[in-house]
Amino acid sequence: MTTMTSQASSQTSLPPLASRFVDVAGLPWEKTRFAGVETKTLLVDRATGVCTSLVKMAPGARLPDHEHVLIEQTYVVQGSLVCGEGECKAGDFVWRPAGSRHEAWGGAQGGVMLAIFQVPNRFHEADGRETDMLGQDWNKAWANALFR
Repeated sequence: MTTMTSQASSQTSLPPLASRFVDVAGLPWEKTRFAGVETKTLLVDRATGVCTSLVKMAPGARLPDHEHVLIEQTYVVQGSLVCGEGECKAGDFVWRPAGSRHEAWGGAQGGVMLAIFQVPNRFHEADGRETDMLGQDWNKAWANALFR
């Protein structure tokens, strides 16, 4: 099975078709390579690229130029998420079509968002590299998920 909650070790011994109950409060916030941005990975399937995460952004913390390779969905739980097209506030939802590209940042109070991706974002680095949220080569980590 390639689908998992990486920080929930209690799930490894479950039968393949058992429900996976996740103690989200018990999961640690994981720092990303972007200052002020942390995540809790709730579900990831490395084979298909399906990913559900909580994302916490400090006030003004930025996600630089990135592309939503397939559809991306975000529900704002607390605070707000801002981009050049507008602001998504607590209780609101925004989705972005495949191929859309932008920068995003935490609003004045920062924010906590539930983010659902079909394939993780592709970050466009200044030196021409394409990486994922962890800084891995995007094509090596995720391109195969597009061809399933």
